Amino acid sequence: MESYLLDWANLLLRWLHVITAIAWIGSSFYFVFLDSSLTPPEDEDLKKQGVSGELWAVHGGGFYHPVKFNVAPPKLPGHLHWFYWESYSTWLSGFALFTVSYLWSAGTYLVDKSRMDWAPSTAVVAALSFLVVFWLLYDAICRAFGQSKNGDAIVGALVFVLVCIASWLACHWFAGRAAFLLVGAMMATAMSANVFFWIIPGQRTVVAQIQAGQPVDPLHGKRGKQRSVHNTYFTLPVLFAMLSGHYSFTWGHPQNWLVLILMMFAGAAIRQFFVLRHGYKLGRNGHPWPYALAGVAVLAGAVVWLRPVAPVSIAGSAQPAGAIGGFDYKEVQSVLQQRCVQCHGPEVQMKGVRLDTPDQVAPRAQLIYQQVVLQKLMPMNNATQMTEAERALIARWFQAGAQVH
Repeated sequence: MESYLLDWANLLLRWLHVITAIAWIGSSFYFVFLDSSLTPPEDEDLKKQGVSGELWAVHGGGFYHPVKFNVAPPKLPGHLHWFYWESYSTWLSGFALFTVSYLWSAGTYLVDKSRMDWAPSTAVVAALSFLVVFWLLYDAICRAFGQSKNGDAIVGALVFVLVCIASWLACHWFAGRAAFLLVGAMMATAMSANVFFWIIPGQRTVVAQIQAGQPVDPLHGKRGKQRSVHNTYFTLPVLFAMLSGHYSFTWGHPQNWLVLILMMFAGAAIRQFFVLRHGYKLGRNGHPWPYALAGVAVLAGAVVWLRPVAPVSIAGSAQPAGAIGGFDYKEVQSVLQQRCVQCHGPEVQMKGVRLDTPDQVAPRAQLIYQQVVLQKLMPMNNATQMTEAERALIARWFQAGAQVH
């Protein structure tokens, strides 16, 4: 029953997380596009009001005319819309999903004893420390160098190094799939913390200064814009880390930390292309195609690097009479009993799956082949130490017709 309820919690939280993430990322992408696409106002009245840029757009059967005021408008409207719950709800639902999916059963999903043989509680503390320590270090880098000459380049380089170190540590300390997700959660935490600690407080300060009739300090807007730009470059790397759990050829690679870094770099480069592309159309910068080319080149290189190696045939001994496809099903049954039944047997039935009898195995042959041979997702984190020879045995069994008698 606990497994069943956790599955429902996982499904509903994942659904909520995707919905809120779409809202947050969508609004973020829109405002980055808006800032990059604004042109100086032509109307003299807008210029007098302090408008620094405007955009005409058509959508949904109507025309829109958003404008941006330089520092502050002359008068605040009665209703001012704030964009922050998209961020907060995304982080809260994501952390809840991370808790249900990984922290709740840390010994199964977070710990890989071949990497670090530590207690589940220790692994949970270490995982949570990634979220906190990365934010503190990232924030310190921004504070120290963000307003200096060439500050954006310095911050970008140092944060990239920080992400590389965190990726290496995560992939050496935790199970591969958990490590990728943890790095994504770490960066997403920094994104939401940017909104909570910098962007929204800075905007509240500006609003308070306007309402009090005080001069508006432009530094708050500059800092908020800087953190917002950081968030947009984090977005595609975070999305890859979140989706990678379905593709074991990435996190299951021996150099999975390097795979993660390369894929995140490609995502950031491609995002840079789209950010600069809007400005290029207005003649503000050169064509950003080198960024897209670099991102695509890294992706193509990863595709070539991670290509599957032709399986090596396993030399087997003489097979007993009655063997199917060159071997007896009893060998497969022995592997399932030794490696799988402790989580998929009469006492424990993870995901509602039992593999302790031939009648239970037969209808799930394709699922077994996919999970054990193609994706190598099972056993989870290879906790029962299934060998490559055993996976090859299951592959031969399936390809020969998956007979169970």
